[in-house]
Amino acid sequence: MDPMAIAERRHLRRKLSFWRVVALVFLVGIGFALYRVTLGSDSSAAVPHVARVDISGMIVDNKELLERLETIADNDKVKALIVSINSPGGTTYGGERIFKAIREVAAKKPVVSEVRTLAASAGYMIATAGDEIIAGESSITGSIGVIFQYPQIDEVLKKVGVSLEEIKSSPLKAEPSPFHPASEEAKTMIRNMVMDSYAWFVDLVADRRKMPREEVLKIADGTIYTGRQALGVKLVDKLGGEKDIRDYLQTRGVAKDLPIVDWKDKEKSSSFWFARSMVQFLRLAGLGDQLSPEALGVFGTDKLFLDGLVSVWQVGRG
Repeated sequence: MDPMAIAERRHLRRKLSFWRVVALVFLVGIGFALYRVTLGSDSSAAVPHVARVDISGMIVDNKELLERLETIADNDKVKALIVSINSPGGTTYGGERIFKAIREVAAKKPVVSEVRTLAASAGYMIATAGDEIIAGESSITGSIGVIFQYPQIDEVLKKVGVSLEEIKSSPLKAEPSPFHPASEEAKTMIRNMVMDSYAWFVDLVADRRKMPREEVLKIADGTIYTGRQALGVKLVDKLGGEKDIRDYLQTRGVAKDLPIVDWKDKEKSSSFWFARSMVQFLRLAGLGDQLSPEALGVFGTDKLFLDGLVSVWQVGRG
């Protein structure tokens, strides 16, 4: 081969390598910027969008989530909020705090509650905070009620020859105790506490669902419902998915073409932040369908977008 041709080819290779490095640095820069702008919880510089918050697993008093909801409420770029719920419930207090935080958001912008696989007990309590509740036909929801459970190990202690002596200021101090059966007075105390929380829960559902309290009491016996059944007893507004959420938001003045941005807990964000940031960028550019998790699945990249393990609702669990 002509020495000049060889030299020219080497020159072109060096030039191509240079531009490849430049392109990679550029993409990394865009990915990092988009991570901070569109995926971070402090996305004050984000483009106008619909925020989505995922509430999964056991519901507890979650300070980070409350702060995230407060930021969403105050962010003018957020035009609406989707609360996506997949939870069996949790503490009454935790549900109460999140419910009130979502209502603070609803005072400023539309909020839709999306009942996914499961939104029961405190999970349903949170769902009622939305202006509209949309569920799947086979979603599980309801379980309106309050429960207080405590173990009893006194029989086990007796079998191993261990006894517990106690001196207390009054009979109801530290009751109920796992070390001896509860007295009738202790049971009455706990029952009164449970029923007070239950009455608050029932009143909340009656107010948010615009139903007579007597009607709510008929279905607030701990019964769980499928989405179709829940629609029949007025616990949800509609059966459907994202299209129906978009349709509702449009009636509230929120454009259908606004991107949906997941506001995640920063500490639990995926290590694949760059890939997610680039997908978000392409969605904003109108190329989301071509690079969705489903479309990329043929290349094995679906593992990067896996939300979590498949869970089975445990009947009888509190």
